[in-house]
This record gives sequence, structure tokens and C-alpha cells, in this order.
Amino acid sequence: MVITLYCIIFTLSLLLPLGYSLLVRKKQNEPWLFVLYVSVCVVNLGYLLLSLSKTVGFALFANKVAYFGQVFVPLCMFMLISKLSGVVYKKWVKYVLLGVAMVMFALVLTTGHLDWYYKSVELIQEDGASKLVKEYGFLHPVNLVYVLGYLVAILVVIGLSLKRNKGGFNKLACMMFAVVACNIGGWIVEKLVKWNFEFLSASYLMSEFVFFFVYWMLQDYVAKEDIPTPEKTRVIVLDSIPKAEKIERVLSLLPEDKKLTTRQMEMLEGILEGKSYKEIANELNISENTVKWHIGLLYTSLNVSGRDELFMLLK
Repeated sequence: MVITLYCIIFTLSLLLPLGYSLLVRKKQNEPWLFVLYVSVCVVNLGYLLLSLSKTVGFALFANKVAYFGQVFVPLCMFMLISKLSGVVYKKWVKYVLLGVAMVMFALVLTTGHLDWYYKSVELIQEDGASKLVKEYGFLHPVNLVYVLGYLVAILVVIGLSLKRNKGGFNKLACMMFAVVACNIGGWIVEKLVKWNFEFLSASYLMSEFVFFFVYWMLQDYVAKEDIPTPEKTRVIVLDSIPKAEKIERVLSLLPEDKKLTTRQMEMLEGILEGKSYKEIANELNISENTVKWHIGLLYTSLNVSGRDELFMLLK
């Protein structure tokens, strides 16, 4: 029965990346969402292999496979919720977080060689499935700090989003935070209660469905305050100003601690050239909703309400 459940969950986790590619990716491309789906597939593969293990050596290998996916799941959820909350990170921040994830996985790799993470393990059979009984080492609490650290970081990000009053996207971010909190709560309970089934495999799968439907809905949903005010009049005088000078003037409006992302710069160039959302979307091979999303973030950074106000500041 347990092995059958793992097979079903693993099969479903394989179908979600396919559904993402067919229904979401073409209009709402989000790399972190795809990495999340792959990570959960790896986690569930590890759990399935562990339930089928006949030797301690193979069970430890399967456990490491599950951990390899598991260390990336909170990272992916954090990046997805950050984006929904309008928080953008520099590349070095992402590299540091990836490095921390790999260090966390490296601790797990010591299993079977050192007693730092697991002091000892024993393979037992329950309900026709294999299970590892572990005695934790002194470094095992680091995993708890790692997981709870992401929970706190997500709370901070959502708090900043609420402070900025991002409306509808706040609700989405809070809903996804609730999903993450449920996963972490289940993970903690699983550590305290001895079950023969890894309920994280099921909770991860349910979380994937929630993230999938959120991004599927985002294809046709843009919060009202993130839709720039349609221009009613054109400021013809700007046509005589070189584009480079226009961009320089816009960048001078930014606070000292802010910079535009590459995508926001592309949006800015399209706006200054008088292009419509559709024209910008076609040129960059993205959806109009994605264009609206980035233009909304651009206007927030520049502290303007729309195109007209931006042009007035450049006069």
C-alpha cells in the first residue's frame, strides 16, 4: 500500500512539469517554478526508491536523492513568493542561496562516512515498505534552522509587500505562504511522530498544484494597481529628445539605493519609443500580462502613476 502511494505521487509529480510547459510556460515563464517541479520529482523519486530498498547502502543512496531535491524546495518557494511580492534580488544573492543549499546537501552526503548528520541508521520493513530508522547527529539541527530560516525570510518579504500595499498580489503571496507553512509544519510533525509514510511527499505535491494554479491564473490576472494608467495624450515634444538622453533623465529620478532590472530597462525603452504593450510583448516574445507586470514594477520604482506622469517629468 505504501509503495503504491509513492508510485502514484511520483507519477503525478512527473505530470506537473509537463502541464506547466503546455499551459503556463509559454505565457508566464517562471524558471523557479520549473525548478520547484523538478526538485519535488527528485524528492518523490528518493522516497519511492527508499521504500523499495533491500540494503542499508541503497536506502542511504535513496535518502540522499530525496534530500538533494528537498534542499531546493524552500529556496524555490522563497523566490516565487518574493517575485509575487514585488521583491527583486541581485544575482549574487541567488548564488549565495544556491551555495547554502549545496552546503546543506553536503552535510547529508556525510551519512555513511561520518556520524555528524546521522549517528546510526537501521533498515526495517513495515507494511511491505522499507524505512530508515535514524539516530541523529549533532549537525542534524542545522536542517531545522535552514527550513525555519526560509519561513522567516518569506514572512519578512510578505511584510515588506504589505507595507507597499501591493493589493491582489499580497493575497496570492499570503496564500502561498500558508502553503509553505503547512509544509514546514508537516515536516516538523513528521520528525516528532514515527510514521511509515513520508507525508512531505504528498504535501509537496499539493503545494505544486497550488503554485501551478496561481501562475496559471496570473496569465489573465493583473492587479488593478499594477496596470499603468493608459495614456490619453502624447507629449510630442519628447520626440525631439534622443532616446539615450531620455533614459538618462529617467534614471536620474531613481532613489540612490535603487536600480532598474534588465527587464525593466527593456520596458522603459519600449515606453519611451511610444510602443504599446502588445508591441513590446511581441518584440520580447513574452505575454502582455508579463509586460504589464514589469511596467507596474518600473513605475513603482520611479514613483510615478503611469506613462503620462513619466513623460511630464521628462519635459
